[in-house]
Amino acid sequence: MDTHDERAEEHAHTHTDACDTGCCERLEAEGEVAVARLILDGGDVEHAADHVAGAIGTDPSLPEAHEALAELVARVGGPVAALELFPADSRYTGELACRASLLAAIGRSDEAVLLLAGVMAAAPGRLWAAVAWMADPELPSRLSSGPLTQAVLRLCQGLGDPVEEEELAALVHFYVVVQAVVARGDDPQLAAVASGLARRLGDTELAVEWGEAAVRAGAGAMGSIMLGNALRRVGRVDEAIALWSQTIKEDPSQTYLVVDLAELLAYAGRRSEGLELLERLVAVEPGHEKAAPALLGMRYEADGDTVHLLELTDYHRAHPEHDYARYLVGHHVQRLPWLGRVTGGTEACTNLLRQLVEQDNLTMAGEMSLSIIEPPSAINTLRLVVPELRVEFLEIGDPDPRLPAADVEVAVWRYEDLEAVPAVEPPSEQAVALVRDLATPNWSGPTSLYDHAVALAGVPISDLLGVLAYPPKPQDAPWPGDFAMEVPDYWVRSVQTIACVGIAHHRTDQPWPESERRQILVQLLHGPEDWVCEAAGMALVAVAWAFPEARADILEWLLNRLGQFMQVAEKRVVTVLGSMCHLVLACPWLEPKGRAYITDIVTRLESED
Repeated sequence: MDTHDERAEEHAHTHTDACDTGCCERLEAEGEVAVARLILDGGDVEHAADHVAGAIGTDPSLPEAHEALAELVARVGGPVAALELFPADSRYTGELACRASLLAAIGRSDEAVLLLAGVMAAAPGRLWAAVAWMADPELPSRLSSGPLTQAVLRLCQGLGDPVEEEELAALVHFYVVVQAVVARGDDPQLAAVASGLARRLGDTELAVEWGEAAVRAGAGAMGSIMLGNALRRVGRVDEAIALWSQTIKEDPSQTYLVVDLAELLAYAGRRSEGLELLERLVAVEPGHEKAAPALLGMRYEADGDTVHLLELTDYHRAHPEHDYARYLVGHHVQRLPWLGRVTGGTEACTNLLRQLVEQDNLTMAGEMSLSIIEPPSAINTLRLVVPELRVEFLEIGDPDPRLPAADVEVAVWRYEDLEAVPAVEPPSEQAVALVRDLATPNWSGPTSLYDHAVALAGVPISDLLGVLAYPPKPQDAPWPGDFAMEVPDYWVRSVQTIACVGIAHHRTDQPWPESERRQILVQLLHGPEDWVCEAAGMALVAVAWAFPEARADILEWLLNRLGQFMQVAEKRVVTVLGSMCHLVLACPWLEPKGRAYITDIVTRLESED
């Protein structure tokens, strides 16, 4: 369901960044009303209906939009005739909101509320329910509890738990109606689902009250589930465990509740009991869409072995309809280097840059000296933010970081004495804009990152290589707040990572072992010591997670490059060593002894830092 009418998009106004979003929407909706009235005067009611729907879809609380709807209804001979202008199978929320108003006007209140609930679920932050027919004090008496139960369920499917604070005001009008109907006490199922709505809206005491009423009145498993969730929300976890345990004992067919109970037990510090429940369930129903993923997720929580996350990913590949597996991967990788997020730079110039940003001292000019050459991308990031600060190095270092680790034909940097300069042409503006918009510091697992970069499949390799040396400035980043400027290294490393994963989508018709994309990424991995090596390594990791047949090949390349860095680190500092260790650890198919050895190296490096 689209959140506003296509016609509204056609007539959208261009506003400055200073314009408040609500103000912009109001102006756009007023424009739609004006156009609708002009067209209506000309007699084209279908076209006018499009613009009325556009107005209500853009700002559903605008009185003039509803007045225009009333004028349209009068022109066509009443609300029954007007229904034909707003079809029930429409994809646009504005049209469906208009239809809901017309249904209410002809006394079909149950259908109207059910339809409006779906609209609200699609865009819960808009004031869909702040309309006159929803505020009618007689409306609750005209509603049947069964359809309203379905309406509440439909709405809850589109809401967070809890909802965003800015959505509360938009939902309160609907919630008032629900409260009035629940107060009749004639349907325990409605009380049960209303408990879930109250919980999402932060009304936890009423959520518990309605849940208890539902259970007392015989709402069955639904009442137990909702009451248990409400009890958990207010901290009464032991009561929720007891309730769900009793419900499952009485009705063993409640297998989804078994999963919820197992996870609640783990939350309460009784993980072994939760694991036992899940293991028994999976033994009986190995294809259960939540039990098998939950078991793998809980095993990861128990021992921290990322092999369980790999198994979850492979499970989701085999069962793409089981979204819970994907959710669990995303939940567990959030703080894991490379598996769920980019790592930051550790260079001296990166540390200096962060200090200058913190001090808001971006106009510093002059020259700074570093004892040894640092990665070109790190120096380039400093120049992006503090362009008047020049850097010189006192020595090259041995082994020479300017030299690639193997014979390569593809390189991003070349050196003129101690100065690194791009060895690639600048990318097109279109490529820079696309990479800029796709760059992200975190992702819901390597396969998620791989899928995220598919939009770069058609970008020429030369442009993606160009972005590695000519990244967009962090000042231009679309990230919320000033995060990109607070940590510019994260921004540039995110840009380079998504660009390299974009390369992994080049010519996917070629088999991986002989592919151009594999050749380019491996050469970038073995290029001069730089952040590009890590970005290419992450692209290889993403390919390996997405395509199991490539895992052995990719692990061999990553281990080979890490071994080279470790040899160099015996003689001088290698700023990318820790990150490269994490890249190898992002390959859980590495045998356990190897993982333990690299984990020890990471621990030592972090201790030294």
